[in-house]
Amino acid sequence: MIAILKREINSFFATSVGYLVIALFLIINGLFLWVFKGDYNILDNGFADLNPFFELAPWVFLFLIPAITMRAFSDEKKMGTLELLLTKPLSLKSIVLGKYFGAIILICLALLPTLLYIITISKLGNPTGNWDFGSTLGSYIGLLFLVFAYTSIGIFSSTLSKNQIVAFIIAVLLCFFMYYGFEGLSSIFETSNIAIDSLGMKAHFNSVARGVLDTRDLIYFASVSILFISFTIFKLGRE
Repeated sequence: MIAILKREINSFFATSVGYLVIALFLIINGLFLWVFKGDYNILDNGFADLNPFFELAPWVFLFLIPAITMRAFSDEKKMGTLELLLTKPLSLKSIVLGKYFGAIILICLALLPTLLYIITISKLGNPTGNWDFGSTLGSYIGLLFLVFAYTSIGIFSSTLSKNQIVAFIIAVLLCFFMYYGFEGLSSIFETSNIAIDSLGMKAHFNSVARGVLDTRDLIYFASVSILFISFTIFKLGRE
């Protein structure tokens, strides 16, 4: 697995892909949080907190993570190197997890500079240093678990087509449905006693973002990640 992980990270930074992903994530968030006028602008909100960032980041990742993962296996299929990869003395699970954690490391590197936002809101607070540590920490943990789930969906989607664009579109649709789709269904069937929205990632992400780490939320994200990784292994096993 380590060999595949290193190969993935090297492939990201051997070309402009890795640098482009990090730059795009920081630029998009920076523009919406500090430059563009609107609901996400922290300076316009009048509160020294990062809630706008944690509301925006899941939607940015909705497109950014599929763009990272779309080539994971679709490119291998297109280039005809998947069969060669599968013949190496590595288990199918190790190959999938190597690509999975390689993508996660890249995304975490993109998240790392956003810690500077904490310093900024700390300086903006009145008095200085007045910011909600628990809520911010919970939101970062929730965002990390959301990254795990999105990445597993993206890796699985890359096994469904040789075309990277098709894999990207499938991943975006699946991530969107898993994040917001159940809440949308819940609003349609609002008279139902079944908590449909609790099946979606948005409800669990919002729960963790409040600063309370409920094991049910963490188990939910872990289950989604394991489920789609299992789907990936099963699909490749039938190639």
